[in-house]
Amino acid sequence: MSKYVVVALLALNACAQQILPPVVEAFPNLPAVLELRDWKKVAQDYTALVFDWTAQGDLFPLSWWDRRGVNFGLDHLALPAYVGDHRYGRDGAQEAINVIAAVRSATLVGLDMSCWRGFDLVTMQKEFFNRANGQNLVLNNPNTVTGNSFWYEIYPSILFYILTYQYPELAQAKKGPEDLSMLEITRIVAERWLEALDVLTDKGGVPDFSFQAFDFVRMTPTLRWWKEPDAAAGVAWLLYMAYVVFEEPRFLSGAERALAYLQRLVEEGHNPLYELLLPYGALIAARLNAEQGRDYSVEVFVRWCFGISDTRPGWGVLSGEWDGVRVDGLIGSLTDQEGYAFAMNTFVWAEPLVPLVRYDPRFAQAIGKWLLHASVNARLFYAPYHSPKHQSSAFWAEASQGVIPYEGLRRWGVVGWDVVSPYATGDAMRNKWAKTDFALYSGSHAGIFGAVVNRTNVEGILQVDLLATDYFRGPAYPSYLFYNPYSETKEIELDLGITPKDLYDTVTKKFLLRDVRGIVRLALPPDSATVLVVIPAGEEAKYVEGKLVVGGVVVDWQARGQ
Repeated sequence: MSKYVVVALLALNACAQQILPPVVEAFPNLPAVLELRDWKKVAQDYTALVFDWTAQGDLFPLSWWDRRGVNFGLDHLALPAYVGDHRYGRDGAQEAINVIAAVRSATLVGLDMSCWRGFDLVTMQKEFFNRANGQNLVLNNPNTVTGNSFWYEIYPSILFYILTYQYPELAQAKKGPEDLSMLEITRIVAERWLEALDVLTDKGGVPDFSFQAFDFVRMTPTLRWWKEPDAAAGVAWLLYMAYVVFEEPRFLSGAERALAYLQRLVEEGHNPLYELLLPYGALIAARLNAEQGRDYSVEVFVRWCFGISDTRPGWGVLSGEWDGVRVDGLIGSLTDQEGYAFAMNTFVWAEPLVPLVRYDPRFAQAIGKWLLHASVNARLFYAPYHSPKHQSSAFWAEASQGVIPYEGLRRWGVVGWDVVSPYATGDAMRNKWAKTDFALYSGSHAGIFGAVVNRTNVEGILQVDLLATDYFRGPAYPSYLFYNPYSETKEIELDLGITPKDLYDTVTKKFLLRDVRGIVRLALPPDSATVLVVIPAGEEAKYVEGKLVVGGVVVDWQARGQ
């Protein structure tokens, strides 16, 4: 067989009809500047820099040891939210959305955080499980309360769950009868949210998440200033993951109850997006449709993720030019001083939305096109991509080593008498929280891009790993998303190794090649997406209830028996 095999993908007929949210459809196909960072290396270098508690220099070290062990007696390597944070060294001030996130992020890019410089940074995250104070939840600080903000009180648990997936052996370990394993903690968290669902459930049997938070001491929802209805999405994610792990129907029922609230908002035409939980709900809706035969409105959920929030006016996906600089795909506010993108949210968007394509390939082109722009334009959160005048903490830019991002990017900033655009900055210095606007809590999520984004031999065409952040999934073959942004056919190269493979595309619903090995060249049609599943050659293929199953593994959840 020839070293190279050329495949012309079939015309996109009888395929998964692609759905593009308006903002993504309006992006130029190809970013104006194709300057893609090596996000894997960025995340690895970030980890080495921030978790070096012996580092010296201005505002170094960036981490400190909290040795109180208020919940489990564990020493805890802590990070502040910002470089130069005035809370640095204050035991208990460290945040889970930063520290657990950083451990998860590092693991995504291949680092073993169970033995980082001789320390187990995974198990010590149990200190965020607030058991000493009776909250019995993974919260944003080791000793805090609930009832202030849904997303701050749900997202830490999502991150903790991910660690149990990444380190399954550690997740089951415990040192004695009074100890709790990480896995036991995840069960307790799920049970607590089931209790909350019972309180939130209205007479129609659907939980009402139109609140700001839930107070687990008083067992009552709270509403003081704003609503965070996309909390339902985060709770659905937690409970469905608990169902996958523990196989208890009550957790599946809880996930469905949470999603029922989002379905109600579909009927009301209300986009519940608040911060970053909604995409996790979109993923769970797609998984429940695929794995459990449900019929949730995934299209609406995804459109919400790429639309403009009705809950938090102006919040959504940015696009267009800021003084000649494209910001397409960044996530944040379209209205705060005419535009304010945030690094953390941009990175996090990819974690649930990329694997969603496996379960519903109708969104392959939308996610592929968005991720291309987001992964290119996210460089703008970092100091090396701006002149000193276009960043608020240029005095510390060199020390950031180009791997610690600014919290955000504003459409414009005022420097002296001049208005400059764009402007890399944050909220920390303005609010006197820290000495710089470099945000560790933002950089602690860059490993998501590092895990899912890979280059191909064609500049501008990404090989997107659909399994990297598909946590708690069933057996799967390697699966990749390719989006060709060009107006002409482009050929990419794939090295399949020495073992024969069959290649299947979930978009066109076709086997593209059988029994191939070595380097394969694929011809990608213009402005289109391909979702390629790499299958061991010769395995039996059959259709089961509309799914294509090969070798006992689901390859296409929406094959429909074609």
